Amino acid sequence: MALFPQRFIDDLRLQANIVQVVQEYVPLKRAGRTYKGLCPFHGEKTPSFHVDPDKGFFHCFGCHVGGDVFKFLELHEKVSFPDAVKLLAQKFGVSLPELAETGDDDARRDAALREALLKIHEIAAAYFREQLGAGAGGRARQQLKDRGVTPATIEQLGLGYAPPAREGLKARLLAQGFAQHLLVQSGLVVQRETGEVVDRFRNRLMVPICRDTGSVIAFGGRQMEADQGGPKYLNSPETPIYSKSRTLYGLSLTKQQIRKIGYAVLVEGYFDFAQMYQSQAAPAVASCGTALTPQQAQLLRRFTSKVVLSFDPDAAGQGAATRSCEMLVAEGFDVNVVVLDKGEDPDTFIRRKGADQYRARLRTSRPYLEYLLVQAGAAVDLKQDEGRRKFLDNMLAVAARIPEATARDQFADRIAHTARITEEVIRAEIRKAAVHKQVTVTTRELPTLGQLRQFEKALIWALVHNTREALEALADLDEQDLQGLAGRDIFELARSLHDEAGDLSPSTLVQRLSTVNAQLVTSIAADALPANPPADSARAIKRLRWERERATLTRELDRLQELGTDPYSDEINTLSRRLLAVGVELNRYVT
Repeated sequence: MALFPQRFIDDLRLQANIVQVVQEYVPLKRAGRTYKGLCPFHGEKTPSFHVDPDKGFFHCFGCHVGGDVFKFLELHEKVSFPDAVKLLAQKFGVSLPELAETGDDDARRDAALREALLKIHEIAAAYFREQLGAGAGGRARQQLKDRGVTPATIEQLGLGYAPPAREGLKARLLAQGFAQHLLVQSGLVVQRETGEVVDRFRNRLMVPICRDTGSVIAFGGRQMEADQGGPKYLNSPETPIYSKSRTLYGLSLTKQQIRKIGYAVLVEGYFDFAQMYQSQAAPAVASCGTALTPQQAQLLRRFTSKVVLSFDPDAAGQGAATRSCEMLVAEGFDVNVVVLDKGEDPDTFIRRKGADQYRARLRTSRPYLEYLLVQAGAAVDLKQDEGRRKFLDNMLAVAARIPEATARDQFADRIAHTARITEEVIRAEIRKAAVHKQVTVTTRELPTLGQLRQFEKALIWALVHNTREALEALADLDEQDLQGLAGRDIFELARSLHDEAGDLSPSTLVQRLSTVNAQLVTSIAADALPANPPADSARAIKRLRWERERATLTRELDRLQELGTDPYSDEINTLSRRLLAVGVELNRYVT
């Protein structure tokens, strides 16, 4: 949402001293040309948080958070990017440009729509709370009492009640001056085929869903009566301010505790979270009955890289919980599993046995991969060849998704021990499975350090520390050279920014990148000087491109020759000439 001109943002970044800004929140000490201190985004006793005043960015080696001065304010003050710009301008006495003269019409309309929808949800939340406290909310209050939810927790979670009236909320919002079409866009009212517009939520216990900053952006509504019709839980639809796949219920309330303790418990429903929060058993977030998405995992990673999942023993190894585990493992999280009594969930367990007993179960939780290994081994007869084969098929598929090589090898050793097969055989099979996975599965949305090749890291490092030579090296590469590289988005943005401005500031690059890519750049830039200059990295990228094309041509030639040379002689001759030309190109880049 481009509310401010890019030139203004760039000028403000240059005027703002990042060390001065960070020192308002974190005591820093000089360490060579950079400054370091205790990270404000996770608990630590040894400083791993570094600020580079020359390059204009910060990076923590502990939690891997990084970015420019705007990103620091966004994270620390829990504000949006436009608000971080306003805050920084205020700190340094810089006048803001008139917004009406800066963004385009679409950006202004988008900003106005979002602001209106946020205000609508704020009023709706107050309406539902008011109805819960009124006479009509008596049954809803009793249901909450029966579930052990205290008045203090009701207030903290903002719980409410939607009465049976068809147009109660609609009338309230219209009276506040909102147009009916905005109410429909908010998802809080629905327009039927007849044209009639009525409240979406009626006779339901209401749970507000918030951003991690605390703003209400959606609602979940639970049936009051089992036979009233409709789903047991009815949720808001996706809107311009709400995306289910990018939202974690309860994170706004528990994020500080998650960061302090170092882990989060992932539960399924609103009332699981309510009991966890009320009893202070452990900091939790809820996925609300669906498997965790990569976007939710990236949101959670801002606060921790360790997650504990509660499993019902009858459901373990099935459904959303297992998919969440496997996705988290693939994303590099440390994942533990706590198994409750049969038929129990955190809500019922804590109400029956208390928070201390739940914490005791958490202390006995074990790593998900270990848990999965035991469960898979118990499900087959490992004394029989067929049982071992089935066990290995299941476990190799899991092992191939583990991104970190050391962890993958450790899991391989556990598989080998359980199946009574040598470690070398298992490791070889896992490598095959991992290669097959890379060929057949689409690339993850966001790269990690492990996916970047060494020459990509060296070129990214140079974009920060040796910008001119890095840009000269990038200028020698074309789009085909960059295909398939984990760092492609970073390289393409760097070239684009240079083409736009005729220059490239490392802090501008970091600010324009996605959060994860910005963290990658700051992490790599904080390392020691790489051995190879940018030109060597560009040569390595060129070489990889021609090696990739040679392999593709060779496979196609082999396929046609197996089908017979006569029917495909023209194609074979064309491919052979192309293969020869590729070989000539490749020889130019072989050192």
